[in-house]
Amino acid sequence: MATLTIDDVKNSIDYKEASRVIEAFLKEYMEAAGAEGYVVGLSGGVDSSTSATLAVRAVGSTRVVGLIMPDITSTPPEDVEDAKYLAKMLGIKHYEVPINSILERYTSLPFYDPSNKVALGNVKARIRMTLLYYYANANNYLVLGTGDKSELLLGYYTKYGDGGVDVLPIGDLYKTQVRILAERLGVPQRIAYKPSSPRLWPGQMAEEELGLSYEVVDVVLYAYFDLRMKPYEIPKATGIAREIVKTILDKVRASEHKRRAPPIARISRRSLGHDIRIPLHK
Repeated sequence: MATLTIDDVKNSIDYKEASRVIEAFLKEYMEAAGAEGYVVGLSGGVDSSTSATLAVRAVGSTRVVGLIMPDITSTPPEDVEDAKYLAKMLGIKHYEVPINSILERYTSLPFYDPSNKVALGNVKARIRMTLLYYYANANNYLVLGTGDKSELLLGYYTKYGDGGVDVLPIGDLYKTQVRILAERLGVPQRIAYKPSSPRLWPGQMAEEELGLSYEVVDVVLYAYFDLRMKPYEIPKATGIAREIVKTILDKVRASEHKRRAPPIARISRRSLGHDIRIPLHK
């Protein structure tokens, strides 16, 4: 009989304390960086809405700016409306910047392949990253990341796209935990429990693409990383099939390159990435 369930994951943290820690982290990080605020890409989904809400609570609405960057071929109108609603609810300045005119430039590339939806979808994420960093550089802001722990561990994000950020405030919260925190912070339920999707191509849905629900994924990840269970122990503890456990942990291993700095070929006696560690203190 399974002894570990999704309720154990959801109840494993104090949400009020988690909010306090994240808010303090965002305030301290911004001040230490000498930045003026945070800019965040608002998608109308739970992760970006929760991250933006935490940032406003941390540094105030005048220091948070949202960019809404739809693609007319894959962003549903309701996502844009939810992003606008969230921005107005938080009282933050926001801009709607459709990315299609930029995206169309890629169609003139001699190696452009319209049938490769993954490559084109990743371009969309990277266009959004460059727009966020343009605003950040021009205004001495930091780019607020929106990835959660589930996505980061699975590698379910675009390298140098939505993975290209300055801070990850909800990066230590699993997707199912983020939804609960969102609701407690006052994010509308239709956003907090909206099915997740990167919206990189029409009809893309996270759980369909993964082939697994986050309620299953989070139990396995929590068992392995937080409780330090051995892979062979997880099926008995959770009731989740061994093949599914293997699939999830294989995704974690296969995406390790996304979570590491690019490897450096070692030539000298002491080199970055091998021996040299730059101290953060003065």
